[in-house]
Amino acid sequence: MLTICSPLAGRVVAHCTNPDGSVQAGDPLLIVESMKMEIPVEAEASGTVARYLVEVGADIAEGQPVVEMR
Repeated sequence: MLTICSPLAGRVVAHCTNPDGSVQAGDPLLIVESMKMEIPVEAEASGTVARYLVEVGADIAEGQPVVEMR
């Protein structure tokens, strides 16, 4: 299991795929709004999204785990 952490603090505005969806390295997993900008959190490796650890609308901290991949 690979855990993806948020590189910045902000609010989750969208999930970019469904759980069990396949992604390639560099694909966006979710969008975080910070300082009126929308920043994608990208997959570090190819795989499948196992689950999102945060809901849309949640405030998150820098370094917080946000997605588990397999």
